[in-house]
Amino acid sequence: MKLGLVTMLFPLVLMAQNWESNYQDALTKANTENKPLLVVFSGSDWCAPCIKMDKKIWQSADFKKHAETNYVLYKADFPKRKSNQLSNDLMDANKTLAKKFNPKGHFPLVVLLDGNENVLGETGYKRVSASNYIAHLNAFVPQ
Repeated sequence: MKLGLVTMLFPLVLMAQNWESNYQDALTKANTENKPLLVVFSGSDWCAPCIKMDKKIWQSADFKKHAETNYVLYKADFPKRKSNQLSNDLMDANKTLAKKFNPKGHFPLVVLLDGNENVLGETGYKRVSASNYIAHLNAFVPQ
């Protein structure tokens, strides 16, 4: 029984995404690995397009596979429900990021940065497949 459960869960572990939990760590990792930093401004429990993006793009097998080798990921989330509230430190850090990269408060907003925090491109929700969204993001990355 245990082996069957492990066999069923192993592919899920392989497909797990590594969204960094700290922006500064994400930025350091982007520099170290020479990868763009993908910052997603999201309202995970109230923004319908954010929720759709999470399900259709960020959780897709195509995006997970591509992101693993091509991006460092950070989600600046702004939940509204008390049960989903972030720590004060994390909320303050996300607010600071929003002032810098999302001053108009658009949700969702996806910002692709280089390791020096130069904006390579900005986008938002698009009603496209994960592979088309990946191509859209890749158009921002200098070759």
